[in-house]
Amino acid sequence: MRVCYFGTYRAEYSRNRIMIEGLRRNGVEVIECHEPLWLGIEDRVQAASGGWIRPAFWLRVVRVYYRLLRKYRTVGDYDVMVLGYPGQLDVPLARILTWLRGKPLVLDVFMSIYLIAQERGLTERSPLTGRLIYFLEKLACSLPDLLILDTEEYVAWFHQVYSIDPSRFRLVPTGADDRIFRPMPQEKKDGLFRVLYYGSFIPNHGVRYIIEAARILQDDPDIHFELIGDGPEKPLAMALAQQYNLTNVTFENWMDQEELVRRAANADVILGAFGTTPQSLMTVQNKIYEGLAMGKPVITGESTIVQKTVGKVIYLCSRADPFSLAEGIRTLKSAPDLRKRMGTEGYEIFVARYNPERIGYILRTSLIKMLK
Repeated sequence: MRVCYFGTYRAEYSRNRIMIEGLRRNGVEVIECHEPLWLGIEDRVQAASGGWIRPAFWLRVVRVYYRLLRKYRTVGDYDVMVLGYPGQLDVPLARILTWLRGKPLVLDVFMSIYLIAQERGLTERSPLTGRLIYFLEKLACSLPDLLILDTEEYVAWFHQVYSIDPSRFRLVPTGADDRIFRPMPQEKKDGLFRVLYYGSFIPNHGVRYIIEAARILQDDPDIHFELIGDGPEKPLAMALAQQYNLTNVTFENWMDQEELVRRAANADVILGAFGTTPQSLMTVQNKIYEGLAMGKPVITGESTIVQKTVGKVIYLCSRADPFSLAEGIRTLKSAPDLRKRMGTEGYEIFVARYNPERIGYILRTSLIKMLK
């Protein structure tokens, strides 16, 4: 099988790396036909907040798609075109190109850009942009031959919001990239029990509850929280930590991947997500799979999908409940044997179900069935 992985997708995003690597490990030839459109998170947020109206934005879009078409001319024959995440904006062009060649088109939806915009308050600040994103995503999901998501709950949401037939979707779990996230020895020597959050400080992560849990645990001098990354709720988290005079919390900006993995290796517990937004309740976050891949105990908020997917090998606490989170951290701190068992069993589950080879097998199987 020869797959043309096409579009303006985020080439370094874990979902795309895992899908491409997974296909290649299963003997699929993947030709990447890619051009970057976005300069970063803030660039996307600015566009979704109304920046798309500016002529400079559309001039950039025209230039990017011109370069993408030039690359496409060199791709040669292929069996199927797959649009990486986020690919909703790429669908109309990709549909024309695949129709001209008589090839099927697959969109890895992965996450709803409309729902993300809603949860970040972008649609409220710019209702016109919200309506545009909604209709763009609805169109994007109507044109491909096959749609990819990671959970049944997300499929149900797309059916409810866009009236898309669930039979048009195939499920491919998120997983983690084992070339990056893998078991590593701890190097720390300060004796602290390190609780690590890393991410984009978005509402579905519920970072405010992590800070509240740190306040509850501030009398234990051995517990220290590390929060790495950036995003819309980081100022709120930092303001709360300052308001409570917390000395058991440190904030750091994004760092290079090698250093981030080292920090994760030195952590005693990896934190998942604790918010109650639809996005949070319908998905299993990347950091959960990455914690399993590193053989680390993971604490996250409970939900139906998390319980069903990895609930037996991670510690589940109540969502939006800092007391439940604090109790979970206390429990794991006092039970090193439990932490070791969770890490071992979590890693075994990852190897069996959620490594790139397994992810690629699931995707390849779906593509083969579609081609028959």
